[in-house]
Amino acid sequence: MTPTQPEKNSIARLIDHALLHPTLTDAEICEGVRLAKELGAASVCVKPYAVKMAAELLAGSQTAVGTVIGFPHGSATSEIKAAEAEQACRDGATELDMVINIGKALQGDWDYVARDIQAVVNVGKTHNALVKVIFETDYVSDAEKKIKLCEISEKAGAAFVKTSTGFGFNKQPNGDYNYVGATLADIRLMRAHCSEHVGVKASGGIRNYEDAIQFKNYGASRLGTSATKVIVEGAGSDDASY
Repeated sequence: MTPTQPEKNSIARLIDHALLHPTLTDAEICEGVRLAKELGAASVCVKPYAVKMAAELLAGSQTAVGTVIGFPHGSATSEIKAAEAEQACRDGATELDMVINIGKALQGDWDYVARDIQAVVNVGKTHNALVKVIFETDYVSDAEKKIKLCEISEKAGAAFVKTSTGFGFNKQPNGDYNYVGATLADIRLMRAHCSEHVGVKASGGIRNYEDAIQFKNYGASRLGTSATKVIVEGAGSDDASY
């Protein structure tokens, strides 16, 4: 399938171009930011220290500056997450993708999880920044827990709920470590249990245009991926790294 230019523009506006791999250098991040700007991506999602750099490169463009909070495992205290969010906003971020405390969610400590999310959402509201709550569905696999997270996130005022970090590695039956990332089933579930005021972001493992369209059709209003160029060009690829 070869998308038309309007289709390319439309899919690009759903993408948060991920520049989060720990080995990325400043030069590689800048290259990725420029690519996202050129393609018209909705945002870039950069490592926290690179927010200022990305904001300078994207000044005046339609591509927003995003970053991650408590990434990738969500284990920092709520106070540290709030401070990280505050610094990110001061540096120019207008979108914050925060990771929940995964262990607390797994044990059902919903009061803690709610306070943790609220701490970051409060900072986001102060700076008019969107907050996306990452469930890490490779670890939080129980449907009832994902539904509860949808409810808590919406009550807190989050703008989006999000599937994965792309770094939720689990030991596989063959002994290797890998992750699943976004699934259509999770997008359908999350969309069904959030109101229209909350967006759903599919992230992790989205590698080609056809998959991107499927996630969109299942209710995703943002897509987190590093395969932006491949997706926008409408060609499949298995070798883009998250």
